[in-house]
Amino acid sequence: MAPRKKKEETVKTTPDIMEKTYIAGAGLTVEQPIVTTLETNFMPYAMSVIISRAIPEIDGFKPSHRKLLYTMYMMGLLNGGTIKSANIVGRTMQLNPHGDAAIYETMVRLSEGNETLLHPYVQSKGSFGKSYSRDMAYAASRYTEAKLAPIAAELFADIEKDTVEFVDNYDATLKEPTLFPVTFPSVLVNANTGIAAGMASSICSFNLNEVCKTTIEYIKDNDINVADTLIAPDFPIGGQLLYNRAEIEKIYETGRGSFKIRGVYTYDKKQNCIDITEIPPTTTSEAIIEKVIELVKQKKITEINDIRDETGLNGLKITIDLKRGIDPEKFMKKLFRSTPLQDSFACNFNILVGGSPQVMGVKEIIEEWVAFRTECVRNRIIFTLNKAKDKLHLLKGLEKILLDIDKAIKIVRETAEEKEVVPNLMIGFGIDEIQAEHVAEIKLRHLNREYILKRLNEIENLEKEIEELESILSSRTKVLKIIIKELEDVMKKYGKERRTAVITPDTDEDTAEPEVVDESPVTLFFTRDGYFKKITPQSLRMSGEQKLKEGDEMSQVIEATNAHELLFFTNKQQVYKAKVSDFADGKASVLGDYVASTLGFDEAENAVYMVAVREYIGNMIFVFDNGRVAKVALSAYATKTNRKKLVGAYTDKFTLHTVLYLPTEADILLTSTNGRMLLVNSGALQTKSTRDNGGVAVMTQKKGQRIFTAEEYKDGMLDTPHRYRTRNLPAAGSFKSQQKAEQLTI
Repeated sequence: MAPRKKKEETVKTTPDIMEKTYIAGAGLTVEQPIVTTLETNFMPYAMSVIISRAIPEIDGFKPSHRKLLYTMYMMGLLNGGTIKSANIVGRTMQLNPHGDAAIYETMVRLSEGNETLLHPYVQSKGSFGKSYSRDMAYAASRYTEAKLAPIAAELFADIEKDTVEFVDNYDATLKEPTLFPVTFPSVLVNANTGIAAGMASSICSFNLNEVCKTTIEYIKDNDINVADTLIAPDFPIGGQLLYNRAEIEKIYETGRGSFKIRGVYTYDKKQNCIDITEIPPTTTSEAIIEKVIELVKQKKITEINDIRDETGLNGLKITIDLKRGIDPEKFMKKLFRSTPLQDSFACNFNILVGGSPQVMGVKEIIEEWVAFRTECVRNRIIFTLNKAKDKLHLLKGLEKILLDIDKAIKIVRETAEEKEVVPNLMIGFGIDEIQAEHVAEIKLRHLNREYILKRLNEIENLEKEIEELESILSSRTKVLKIIIKELEDVMKKYGKERRTAVITPDTDEDTAEPEVVDESPVTLFFTRDGYFKKITPQSLRMSGEQKLKEGDEMSQVIEATNAHELLFFTNKQQVYKAKVSDFADGKASVLGDYVASTLGFDEAENAVYMVAVREYIGNMIFVFDNGRVAKVALSAYATKTNRKKLVGAYTDKFTLHTVLYLPTEADILLTSTNGRMLLVNSGALQTKSTRDNGGVAVMTQKKGQRIFTAEEYKDGMLDTPHRYRTRNLPAAGSFKSQQKAEQLTI
């Protein structure tokens, strides 16, 4: 007999505790507020991403950087030759469990071959890709080699002297440093970006000499103006920074803001071409080339014959062949305005300090770094002081046996058991156990007066050293002098000239030149199913029959220019705006652009009518099935901003039959399904500025009847047009003949 199913049980509790439902076979289900779920589930994950992955710390590194570099240091790669990157990646996995691909990508970014950092920490051999190229990929780790760059020695200076704290790795088999005791503010020297959960970090790079000078000046006087010595950001790829003192000082003060940086070019007069050799750090050579090609297709750029990527062993190079008579300076100003060749770098100096993310200005960052470095130097001095005191303690014990070496030998010889040697020496000379152990371990060959006297001569030097170390520990000024000396040494060893030039933009440079309007004539074709084609006169003359989708038909053919604007009215009471120049030139042999897809229509939305205008004059006529007609001024669809979509283009109260655009007042011929025809002049209809007005009743319809056709009247369409006019509206209209015509059907 099958067991009986357990009934669902509901346990009612106090209002503070949510209702718990027991379901057979499903365990305990607990309902809880979403806030509680976020606190218990999401927040720990978010904090893990912020602290352990995405945001750099005061030493300038994320955990992934630190694990890789420390592994390379422990492998002895600060000296000697390069080894296979795959070997380094494999060893790093002892500290970083996130997989070989992520580790290798970290190495690539830190390498000199990739050119991401001003001062790379990894010397590379092989193809490591380029930061300025999207398509120039790095080779696999089994093909490349690497070692630590000389400047990496500044990251690990005295790391073995307890300068920083060490913690267990993820499986507690190794120790790794929580921070590097870096001797210069690397957090400002090399760029760093990261995206965490709910926050991000974007730190631009600065010149090493300028950073060290600014730090030295800050240590000497906390009230300095940082912008006096830290001129501006500096990037490995170069470029030209458009200097604005107010913007730079705002970034230095708040840690937030942006500045503009542009590429560098040279003009070859003989070849009539422009060579771009430096670009902003925020873009790639491919992005610039693609944008230029796009503008050429849109005929917004007509000054060039060709553009190509000539990047090679000599570095980045984008070549643009100009047409004859083009002013290269004016053309480049146009490129700076319309392509990523000039871009903004957004700063967000978000750094982890004591496990807490903080957005800080440059002076605050330097202050935190000085405090961190001061602690590192003090820890190093304490370590050295303790070692010196221990050594002095041993030499003090050795000094006592100098008085009677023979006595020490006699004690050792007359001691029956080995374990009694140390205690007997302690009693015989009045020394402690550590000193006695040291004396007992002296080799027989060293039991001569010369050796012992040399060791004793060290006592005086050690005492002076200990006195000096203690005086440094008791004086913050002396500690800061050590930091300044180290900064000066770093500048001498690794300092370089600026790569990014600082320029002051011309006063008229930010004023955009009037855009050259392309007035070339085109013919526009629009089909019933929503396909659009733009064909030039030359192409149209050589064209054959227009290709259409099966079952489709041409609904509009308009003569226009590339300067015209387009309005597409849809079946969902919306209008989408575009420019003729936004569409590429087409041919009769292609279907054309599907407007709904090109302009991003909503689901099940189709274009029903197209308007091409240069100026927003005239009126839109909306004819509805029930015989009502709405007249809306075209100016109601004009916007001051470049809005691409307008809702409420016409009323949704009635079923739309026909849309017409009338530049001037004209006659409209309406035909009903009952065969009657009515001729109405649009001037008799009141113009409304409200787009979704319901219009007025024009042609009366009986039950079961509706508008059959609605079109602009042309001369000759009717033999006696006056018969179909009326003084008063609404009206039923007249039949085409004296006899009552049969009702039209669709």
